[in-house]
Parts: sequence; structure tokens; C-alpha cells
Amino acid sequence: MTTITQSIEIQVDNRHVLDERLNEAEQGLQQLAMITGTHGILLTRHRPGHYTAALSDQVPFGMTQELVH
Repeated sequence: MTTITQSIEIQVDNRHVLDERLNEAEQGLQQLAMITGTHGILLTRHRPGHYTAALSDQVPFGMTQELVH
């Protein structure tokens, strides 16, 4: 089971804004991940324009993985 310690919801209608929000979320989560050194970042696409960026113990530290539902 995946343990999520921090999560950011992203909902947008514009691809340019999506890229900016995903980058901002990833950078913020990278800073949090540095505190523990045990979690990577999981980006999940739930549907077009709706994403979750989260720290996950199922992703190796220093890595970012994408998951499409």
C-alpha cells in the first residue's frame, strides 16, 4: 500500500498552465522530500486537466514517476 505524506491537487484547463503548476508542485515536493530522504514524487493523472502530485514511499527517493488512471 502506498503511503502519501504530502499531496497537491492540480486542476487546469490550459496546457501551458498545467506545465507551470506541475513544475511548481514537483519543486515544492522535492524540498519536502529532502527532509526525510525516503520518498519520491508520484504524479497521477486522474483525467485531462486533473492531477495529483504527492510524496510516495513507493517511489525511490530522488525520482519522479507518472501514473495515469
